[in-house]
This record gives sequence, structure tokens and C-alpha cells, in this order.
Amino acid sequence: MHCDFQDGEILYFNKPLHWTSFDLVNKVRYKISRYLNVKKIKVGHAGTLDPLATGVMIVCTGKATGKIEEFQYQTKEYVATLCLGASTPSFDLETEIDQKYETAHITKELVEQTLSLFQGRIEQIPPAFSACKVNGDRAYDLARKGIDVKLKPKLLVIDAIELLSYQLPELKIRVVCSKGTYIRSLARDIGSALHSGAHLTGLVRTRIGNITLNKCIGIDEFDNMLKAKEF
Repeated sequence: MHCDFQDGEILYFNKPLHWTSFDLVNKVRYKISRYLNVKKIKVGHAGTLDPLATGVMIVCTGKATGKIEEFQYQTKEYVATLCLGASTPSFDLETEIDQKYETAHITKELVEQTLSLFQGRIEQIPPAFSACKVNGDRAYDLARKGIDVKLKPKLLVIDAIELLSYQLPELKIRVVCSKGTYIRSLARDIGSALHSGAHLTGLVRTRIGNITLNKCIGIDEFDNMLKAKEF
């Protein structure tokens, strides 16, 4: 296929585990720059994923970066793995467990009832370990320095939430949601509603709009396609 990266292309990647969204963008920019033998090319992404998450990442080049905002507002779908009975300050595995809770009272029926409470319009407080800005500073920079971060709740829409598997203390759920939803915060709130605490142990973004994971390529595959001049 023929691609014009400078005029503008939209690429679909499966973001690797432990990479930041910016790591992926920087790697794609570097590889395209070498492929075209140019010093600069505009590359951006739609919808940031945490380093501990994988899945659909839309990367735009050249003039197509103007479409990023359009992608930002599209519905997202995730498969999340939660561990009940323990919480962490970051609501995921970035930080150590700080509190443990009883889980003996939890049943599959209780989990399903609780999840249903989160469907529809909800208010959610973003995690302190997030890219939200507080007086010009990133919340995660303040949180990592031990500074108490107070963030305001945001109104979100959870279109669908369902239990995929139940093996205490682990749950796997599917979430379809609007822009700005933090699945880590959702894990915290589900744990709180169950009176057991919870944190996120795995997250895969399976869809942005109509772009699903099976339409995405890995960074190595992209590299091989460039080398084989398949673009």
C-alpha cells in the first residue's frame, strides 16, 4: 500500500506493556523520519494509555494530526482485571499495596449488582497519579513527591459494564465509556462500593470508535513493513 506520512496517515497500534504513550509516538516518529530521510515529521496520538496498559492506540502523522481531537471523543472499550481486598495509592500496580480488606462477604451476585450501579452518567475523581494539571503541575509529579493532590470530580458516561470472569480476589470486567474515564479510578470506586478495596492489575483497550484491537499492528511489525517498503 502507498502511504504519505507527511501529507497525513492514521496508524493503529497495539501499545506495548511498560511503554508510555509518548514512547510509542517517539518511536514511530523516529522510524518514519529515518524511512523518509527527513529531520522532522509531525506525529501525535489520540487517547493516552498508562504504561501498565496495552491495546488500541491511534497515531496520526502530518496533516492527519488535525483529526486527533475527533478520535479523542470517540467511545472507548476496555477489558480490565481488578484485584479485590487491597488498595494502592495509584489504584494500580505502579505503587505498593497500602491497605488490605476482607473479601469474605463478596459474592458474584453482589459484584454484578454493584457493577450495575456504575452504568450511565457518573461522577468520577481522577487518580492523583494522573496527567491532570493542578495549578500548572502534573498531578502525578506532585503525587510522586508525596504532596496531597485534590482533584475535582468529572462527569462521565459508562455505556456498558459487565463481569467477564469472577475468581476471587480477581475480577475481569468489560467497560465501554466516554472520553476522560480513568479505569483505575473505576477500580477504586468498585472496590469502595464492595467495602473491600480494589486496584487494577491489568488493562487492555480493545476499541476506540470502530477501531478494534485486531486492526492494530505492533511496533516490530511496523518496523518490518517499513524495511520491506510495504508503505
